[in-house]
Order: sequence, then structure tokens, then C-alpha cells
Amino acid sequence: MLSFWLCMQYADLTHKIIGCAMKVHSTLGSGFQEVIYQRAMDIEMAKQGLTFGRETEMTIYYDSIEIGTRRVDFFVEEKIIVELKAISALDDQYLAQAMNYLEAYHLPVGLLINFGSRSMEFKRVYNSKHIDNAGHKKS
Repeated sequence: MLSFWLCMQYADLTHKIIGCAMKVHSTLGSGFQEVIYQRAMDIEMAKQGLTFGRETEMTIYYDSIEIGTRRVDFFVEEKIIVELKAISALDDQYLAQAMNYLEAYHLPVGLLINFGSRSMEFKRVYNSKHIDNAGHKKS
């Protein structure tokens, strides 16, 4: 099962990031703009010893040709993109967007975290086309 295998491979890192998000949400609650949560995540991830880039500009390719760039909220340990939202609820639009980013950046896994709802929401997002995931069945 793809998600189980990926979850195991990146479990420590994704759990650490999610833990940072939980700390931020428990401290600030909901109701702030996304940038406030982004700044707080920057502080919390640094305290946890994670290496990351904030608002990292990443190149998007089509057929091996550069066609543009997009900034991701965080690029953690050069492995995982983290996209933050501060909306009432995550929907399929944001999940599809995160999945597209993984494919465009050729990354195996990412996190979509929403601080806008009363309880913090998160989704692990997987790129089934990534070479690290070859040979693993999608669950």
C-alpha cells in the first residue's frame, strides 16, 4: 500500500512537522491570517531543529522545459512541501492543488495544514508517480 509505505518512510519527519503545527494551533487558535501561522511555524520548526526554506520558489517543468515558478510555504529537509491554509475547511480543490505541486516538483510526499477551522486539519499528500514510490500499490 503506497500511503502506508510512504507514511513509514517519512513518518518521523511528517510527525515532527504536524507536531509543530499542533503547537502553533494550540497556542494561537483559529482566526488569524495565513501569514501569522506561517511566521509561527517558522519559529516552531526552527525550535525543533528542522531545516527548511520558507516561501521557497520552486521551478515547474513541462516536458522537461521550465514553464514557471511557484512559491511553496515551506520546503522541509529538502523532502517535503508544506502548504498552509487559514480557511474554514479544506476541500478537494486544495488537495488537488497540493497533489499537482508534488508532481510538478517531483517530490514523493507533502503536507496540507489548515489552521482556520476550530480543530487544526492536516492531510498527507502523496505523489504516486514519484520514482521512490514505483512498485508500490496505491491504497
